[in-house]
Amino acid sequence: MTINGGISFWYATDHTATAPPRAPLTSDATADVVIVGGGYTGLWTAYYLKSSAPDLRVTVLEQKFCGYGASGRNGGWLYNGIAGRDRYAALHGHQAALRLQQAMNETVGEVIGVAAKEDIQADIHHGGVLEVARTPAQLTRLRAFHEGELSFGETDRVLHDATDTRALIDVADAVGSSWSPHGARIHPLKLVTGLAAACERLGVVIHESTPVTEIDPGRARTPYGTVRAPYVLRCTEGFTAALKGHKRSWLPMNSSMIVTAPLAPSTWESLNWSDAALLGDMAHAYMYAQRTADDRIAIGGRGVPYRYGSRTDNDGTTQERTIASLTALLTSFFPVLTGVEVTHAWSGVLGVPRDWCATVTLDRTTGLGWAGGYVGSGVATANLAGRTLRDLVLGASTDLTALPWVNHRVRRWEPEPFRWLGVQALYAAYREADRRETTTHTPATTPLARLADRISGRH
Repeated sequence: MTINGGISFWYATDHTATAPPRAPLTSDATADVVIVGGGYTGLWTAYYLKSSAPDLRVTVLEQKFCGYGASGRNGGWLYNGIAGRDRYAALHGHQAALRLQQAMNETVGEVIGVAAKEDIQADIHHGGVLEVARTPAQLTRLRAFHEGELSFGETDRVLHDATDTRALIDVADAVGSSWSPHGARIHPLKLVTGLAAACERLGVVIHESTPVTEIDPGRARTPYGTVRAPYVLRCTEGFTAALKGHKRSWLPMNSSMIVTAPLAPSTWESLNWSDAALLGDMAHAYMYAQRTADDRIAIGGRGVPYRYGSRTDNDGTTQERTIASLTALLTSFFPVLTGVEVTHAWSGVLGVPRDWCATVTLDRTTGLGWAGGYVGSGVATANLAGRTLRDLVLGASTDLTALPWVNHRVRRWEPEPFRWLGVQALYAAYREADRRETTTHTPATTPLARLADRISGRH
């Protein structure tokens, strides 16, 4: 029987996740920096602040427990993708966006390096990312994507034909792929729990079971007291809409995953999936997958894309039809897995700004800062955001604070019911576009998808 919810498969397989929760806030308190959110962004920011300025009093407030949100439910893709790069190139010039991409390339190694330094056992395997095309239209997009990545300095990326692709991972109907070395498989929650422990060793105070209801200049309010600090940093990603005044700041987009039972060595041999590269595709409603450290396939994609009123799920429970859809997607990629046992399924939310651009911001006049809007590419991006927030708080002028995503502003999402209607219509359009491209075998992206991209703000 498939375990549905229970936070995530990652939660079920990290023994440290069952440790007693950290104490909640019990009264008013003060700090130099208070960070709202105990996921990747908040913890990386705390880690780098205390590493650089040990005398700073840094407090992290987490509504549930560290890793409850996207940081403990994602696909385990530590890679160099960043939301909004092309838009930043249009706004600030190619060279500015190139510097942003180079910073992301370096971030993959930065995370791996810190994990080694702090003895964080997060099942990291640096096997790169293989993105495949399975239709003529996907192949056209893949080639354009590959050329685009080369233009942003990723000269170590390799384009493969159908034969070479299936020799790397035997994906059914694969017609080509693009491989990048800038990616690594991780166990998401093990990274969170190890990072939280590293923060505490440095002297960071972490309060769990402490929901923040409102953020104002100089203070973060909770039901148990108010923490006052010159700097208040919002690191809440897909849960941002729960804060007073932020209902329309970022859209909490749903993504869901399933994971198989461990596969036999003979099955892995038939799949040619030997180097544990991350696997993605070029569909409009794209998928993402990894080979786990215990030889399962974890695969994710869109289920119900958005809940009315920016609501979030209940402990990761997802819809049965989403489990069925992801299982069908898995066997479409790997027909040999037809009938395989799916042991876990879950969902989570990611933060989507109206222009699909990740941002880092600090207003020095109010002391309010935030980072996020990663649109599903947050595992590595959160680390770069944490280092950037550190520099902004410390008042340092660095290469990171000069990157084009710093202090980028974006308009808010439309009110309901237009927000819900728009998202449902857009993802229906993307699914229909994928269906048309699969059945017609046209080499051009369907106009329906192009229209959806323009309306959504993705491109």
